Amino acid sequence: MAFDELKNHLSEADASVRSYLDSSREYYKLRAFKFIMQGVSAVTKALLIGTVALLTLLFLSFAASYGLGILLGNLFYGFLIIGLFYLVVGIILYFLRHRLNKPILAKFSDFYFDEL
Repeated sequence: MAFDELKNHLSEADASVRSYLDSSREYYKLRAFKFIMQGVSAVTKALLIGTVALLTLLFLSFAASYGLGILLGNLFYGFLIIGLFYLVVGIILYFLRHRLNKPILAKFSDFYFDEL
């Protein structure tokens, strides 16, 4: 009798452990899916917003170049000034690139570790 009871308890424990493992596996699959989809969503939004911002900047740059060219009497000078402006901005960003790493890393680490 005691052996049958022990056998029943062990089979119940085995079923409980299997159920727990299956539930845990499903939970972590859903958690991984949520995390991956948040990343995909963030990248998609960044690409869309970045594309629109880049196109806006492109047209504003052409307008400013053309306007400066007319103001100076030579379109070449207008485009040259805007091009040099972007070159200076690029050089400044190049020298400040190490300072940009810290806020980006902090933002993504908060995003990653808060979700886990």
